[in-house]
Amino acid sequence: MTPQQRQLVRHSFDAVRDLAGPVALLFYGRLFELDPSARRLFHIDLAVQSRKIIDTLATVVESLDRFDSIRPRLAALGHQHVGYGVRLEQYDSVSAALIWAIGQALGADFDAWGLALADVCAAMKQGAEEP
Repeated sequence: MTPQQRQLVRHSFDAVRDLAGPVALLFYGRLFELDPSARRLFHIDLAVQSRKIIDTLATVVESLDRFDSIRPRLAALGHQHVGYGVRLEQYDSVSAALIWAIGQALGADFDAWGLALADVCAAMKQGAEEP
């Protein structure tokens, strides 16, 4: 990511955080539309899960200038999700749904968000592939 793209993500994240509830509803609706089988993976209240997603996004946004420092944490998260039944190909659906939801909530399609989330998904997939 370029410095300008990282700055765009940082500036727009305040709006994402302010719209966390609607973003989460849009995200889950889109995710379950793209991958109906993903619904069975969620056994807790989606409001609780939504806070987890926003918290993870906050960590990513705060670490954009030193993304390699959180890559091991994201890989561990990906490895943990294997135990929940998440399949590698589902990360693509999650990324697409999240980018779409953020774009809908903010009224814009941010390429920078796509780059940031692609890095997150790649790190989590790496963890999911490790024994």
